[in-house]
Amino acid sequence: MKAIGFARHLPIDHEQAFEAYELPVPEPGPSDLRVAVEAVSINPVDTKVRAPRHPEPDHSDNRADPAPRVLGFDACGVVDAVGSAVTRFRPGDAVFYAGDIGRPGSNAEFQLVDEAIVGCAPQGVDPSAAAALPLTALTAWETLFDRLGLSPDGEDAGTPVLLINGAGGVGSMAIQLARVAGLKVIATASRAESRQWCLDLGADEVVDHFGDLPAQLAARHLDSIPAIACFNDLDRHYPAMAKLVAPQGRLASIVGNKTPLPFQELRDKSVGFFWEYMFTRPRFDTPDKGRQGEILDTVAGMLEDGRIRTTRHEVLGRINVDNLRAAHRLLEGEHVIGKLTLAGFDGQ
Repeated sequence: MKAIGFARHLPIDHEQAFEAYELPVPEPGPSDLRVAVEAVSINPVDTKVRAPRHPEPDHSDNRADPAPRVLGFDACGVVDAVGSAVTRFRPGDAVFYAGDIGRPGSNAEFQLVDEAIVGCAPQGVDPSAAAALPLTALTAWETLFDRLGLSPDGEDAGTPVLLINGAGGVGSMAIQLARVAGLKVIATASRAESRQWCLDLGADEVVDHFGDLPAQLAARHLDSIPAIACFNDLDRHYPAMAKLVAPQGRLASIVGNKTPLPFQELRDKSVGFFWEYMFTRPRFDTPDKGRQGEILDTVAGMLEDGRIRTTRHEVLGRINVDNLRAAHRLLEGEHVIGKLTLAGFDGQ
């Protein structure tokens, strides 16, 4: 099968940052689906895994090249084969999923994925529009409802939630899921285009994350927020988060910190801080791993009945080396709104 991968961690403009490979078609394990990939989207995690990490070793001794790493953590496609223990799907089913960071990804003609973390693709939706959703939908859902403890069923209607970086991939989904849950959605954005994107998705208020967040929210009588999620640059935004969070509130972040965080600021308020990492369930094979498949089925239903919309912002073309390189370059520029997708595999 055709696949796009890399053997060395290189800057995106290096000619070997991505290369085309011909790899064996993988055989499904007992719980696996083998999916013929139709469309993928690209996430910041792809760029972080690919990026240079250390000085390159000397390959002049003619040792065999390492096996390529195939990335891709969002896909929509059709089940091609199933393992002996699979019960939820059969060949021919249309599916979408985010996959497992410990396994080969979706930048290939065929991919293996555990059926537990797969959802039925939304009907009547273009594959590239569906491929934009899984990783960010799961991350947003888990952040809002598992980590921040909010109800997806309207029981917390009217509760304010602050979403830092509302126009990114995860923020774009979090705005919509929070709106459907009846929450009062305050998003942050710094540019006119990204501000309008947040409003169009259903944010009640949009403030500038490069400005004084506490002052902006105080002007809106929103200076005590019970639930705050950070989707970008935790080091920059943590001081404002600690100041704004309500007593006995919760903070959550999907991004790590580069410097120590003064958690003692949260103690007197009895505030909880939670990390969200979408790959936790598949990586550690948790007993509730199948919850991700259930969430994706729910999200597909929301898309079908119009309660949410795809966050696909741009289709960059077919799945090939040049277009994948372009997507990584754009993401590394850190000004992407919504999601970038590729559709149709040619692998060249």
